[in-house]
Amino acid sequence: MDEPIWLWIGFNLFVLAMLAIDLGVFHRKAHAVSGKEALIWSVVWISLSLLFNLIIYLFWDRMVPASAYTNSEAALAFLTGYLIEKSLSVDNIFVFILIFSFFAVPSAYQHRVLFWGILGALVMRGTLIFIGAALLEQFHWIIYVFGAFLVFTGIRMALSNSEENVQPDKNPVVKFFRRFMPVTENFEGDKFFVRRAGRLLATPLFLILLVVESTDLVFAVDSIPAIFAVTRDPFIVYTSNVFAILGLRALYFLLANVMDKFQYLKVGLSAVLVFIGVKMVIDGFYHIPIGISLGVVASILTISVLASLWKARTTKSESDTELITGN
Repeated sequence: MDEPIWLWIGFNLFVLAMLAIDLGVFHRKAHAVSGKEALIWSVVWISLSLLFNLIIYLFWDRMVPASAYTNSEAALAFLTGYLIEKSLSVDNIFVFILIFSFFAVPSAYQHRVLFWGILGALVMRGTLIFIGAALLEQFHWIIYVFGAFLVFTGIRMALSNSEENVQPDKNPVVKFFRRFMPVTENFEGDKFFVRRAGRLLATPLFLILLVVESTDLVFAVDSIPAIFAVTRDPFIVYTSNVFAILGLRALYFLLANVMDKFQYLKVGLSAVLVFIGVKMVIDGFYHIPIGISLGVVASILTISVLASLWKARTTKSESDTELITGN
């Protein structure tokens, strides 16, 4: 690991400070997050990510003198990794919508679940990233295993149905937890635990948090290997992943009501995973430059979004025509 320890400590302190400001100042009281608020926070997180990308571009050689990357290479690797993780995190939103709908979670409590869920996700993903980096350093052939796994995951994503895959009532983590901890029948505000007659009880909101955490662990296993196709630098992998996850809550509240308009986005995400997997598999024979990877990923996502919007507009026009003609 080439990065000095102060860089890791400084970045994590920054993340904790932003999370403290988010929860302690702007979301101290439970409330339904409006579209305007979600848009503002989305802009904030994306702007911070791009600002960090600019810092890497300007000062990488000073922050990490021993790095094999030039400033532009490090910045491009961060941007590509961030775009990949940001796009793949959209699939999380599909699942969050299904989970919250299944449990009928009030809008005012959803932010609290996502906040603590994402905090746990940061810890889990950080652990997985360091394990993955250590494995790649010791056993280079694992890159081919990661690549094949991503190709398989991409194909599975394209063929699977999210509603069939997500069954919160059958979640093994929830079933295991219920054996040792009693759960209240109803929500108790935004509390995860309550005490009654000296007895500690969990609330349904905590069970939902467990479902979110266990689901994100599955997503992390799918998505983290994709960044290692772009760079093996643990700091760039970690920071790009963290910035993508930090903006996930705001993105959820921004897109939750319009996700049905992006019919082809899942196909695009599947194509991204397959491309990244193929890139890893052929890396020993042909190395695809980071710039080309960024262009391919951006093109796939752009085409899938535009195709989805065109499809939604066409469907709406057909529905309006049927209403007018009475057919």
